[in-house]
Amino acid sequence: MTPLAPRPFRSVALYWDFENLHAALAEDRFGEGIYAKPDNRFKVQEPLVDVQAIVDMVAALGPIAINRAYCNWQYFGRYRDVLLQNAIELIQLFPPGATAKNGADIKLCLDAAEDLGRFSHLDLVVVVGGDSDFMPLAQKVRAAGRTVMGVGALRTTNRHWARSCHDFRYYEHLVGQAPGIEMTPPQPL
Repeated sequence: MTPLAPRPFRSVALYWDFENLHAALAEDRFGEGIYAKPDNRFKVQEPLVDVQAIVDMVAALGPIAINRAYCNWQYFGRYRDVLLQNAIELIQLFPPGATAKNGADIKLCLDAAEDLGRFSHLDLVVVVGGDSDFMPLAQKVRAAGRTVMGVGALRTTNRHWARSCHDFRYYEHLVGQAPGIEMTPPQPL
C-alpha cells in the first residue's frame, strides 16, 4: 500500500477511540494486561498519547471539519489542555459495567456513518483505534466513495482492520518511537 500523498482533501473527519490507543500504549509501557485491571483502568490516567502528533499529521491532509473523541473522560482529565487546544469534541461514555466493551466503537461508527450521509464535503475519514470492529465502517466509507485512514498502536492493531483502510499509520511511527519489530505495511484490498 502506498501511503496517502499529502494533498488537501476538501474536509477531514477525525474520530478517536481514545481509550483504545491509550490502553495499548499503557500496556506497551507497563506490561501486557496491566491496563485491564480495574485498579489501573478506573483511576486518573497519566497522559501517554501524543495528541498533537496525530492532529498535525491529519491536518496536513486537509482541514479538519470533525474532530471527535470517545471515552469515559472522568479518568482522562490530564489530557484536558491538549484536547481543548485542538478543539476536540469530547463524547462522554459511561460504561454500564466494569467489563463493558465496544461502547466507544459502536457510538463512533454510528456517528461516522451519520456524518457521511449528512456532509458530502467529507472526503477523508480518519479513525484512531486498532479494533477490528471498525472494519464495517471502512467498508461503508469506501462504498460512499470516500477515503478511510486508520491510526493505531503497532503491537495491538488488528491486521484486518489495517488492511481495510486505504492507508494506515502506526502511532509509534508518527511519534518516532517505533520499537524494533518488523511489520509489513497492509496491502489494499
